[in-house]
Amino acid sequence: MTKQHLIALDLDGTLLTDDKQINPQTKEVVLDAMNKGHVVCIATGRPHRASIDFYKELGLNTPMVNFNGALIHHPNNKHWDALHSPLSIRTAHKIIHKCHELGVKNILAEVKDSIYLDQHDDEIMKIFHTEDNNPVTVGRLQQNLKNDPTSLLIHPEEEKIKALRKELDTQAEFIEHRKWGAPWHVIEIVRAGMNKAVGLQKIAHYYHIPKERIIAFGDEDNDFEMIDYAGVGVAMGNGIDELKKMANYVAGTNEENGIGEFLTEYLKLNRKAM
Repeated sequence: MTKQHLIALDLDGTLLTDDKQINPQTKEVVLDAMNKGHVVCIATGRPHRASIDFYKELGLNTPMVNFNGALIHHPNNKHWDALHSPLSIRTAHKIIHKCHELGVKNILAEVKDSIYLDQHDDEIMKIFHTEDNNPVTVGRLQQNLKNDPTSLLIHPEEEKIKALRKELDTQAEFIEHRKWGAPWHVIEIVRAGMNKAVGLQKIAHYYHIPKERIIAFGDEDNDFEMIDYAGVGVAMGNGIDELKKMANYVAGTNEENGIGEFLTEYLKLNRKAM
C-alpha cells in the first residue's frame, strides 16, 4: 500500500480550469486519493474568501495556505496554530506612495478578509471577490489603511509593469512581489520570506509527513519555492518554463486533467484509464 502523502494544490492554472472550475475528472481522482488516506491541502495566492468554495467542494478538512504563505490557517479548526505574517504598515504606505507617483490603475490592500480599495472599480471588486459579504472600504489607502496588511495587490498599466517591479526590487529586504498571469497582470506583494513552502512545511510537520512524500502542483512564479521544497514537485503543462525546469515532473495542463492523471499513476490508485 502506498504510504501517506501530502498533496498540495495551487488553484489558478493548476487545480482550476481556465473558466475557474474544478475538472470533474480531477475532482474524482483527488477524492479517491483522500479516501485512500492521503492528505490534500490548498496552497494559493488567493485570500481565504476566494478559496473557501473550492475547499468545501473537495470536502477538505485540512489547513490552507493563503496569500502565498502570509496566512496559514485551518478553516474548520479555530484552535489550530495559525500563522499570520503581514507587511508592516510603514512599508505598505511607502509602496502605495510610490505607486501613486508612477501611476497605476488601482491598489487593493487586504487585512485577512477586510478589503481596502484605493478607487472604486466594479471589475476589480468582482475579480477579488469583494461582493460576498466582505467588508470593503473604498477611498484613499493612505488615509484608510491603518493596520498591517496581509497583502497589497497592484493593478498597473501593462506597459508599466517592468518599471514598477524594478522599483519594488529596491524594497527586497522587506517584501516579496509576484506577478499574476494574463489577463489580469496584477502584482501581489507580501512580507519578505513569505511563500507557499513556508505553509507546506508547517502543514507537513503537523501531519508528520516527510519531505519526500510531499507532492506539490503549480504553474506560476509564486510556486517556485513550493515546487522546489516538495520531494515531488510537479509543474503543470501550461506552467511557465522556469517552473518546468526546476520541477521533478511536468504533468498535463489544467485543461487536460493533469493533476488527476499524474496522481493516478504516481500513487498507483488502480483506477480505470480516464
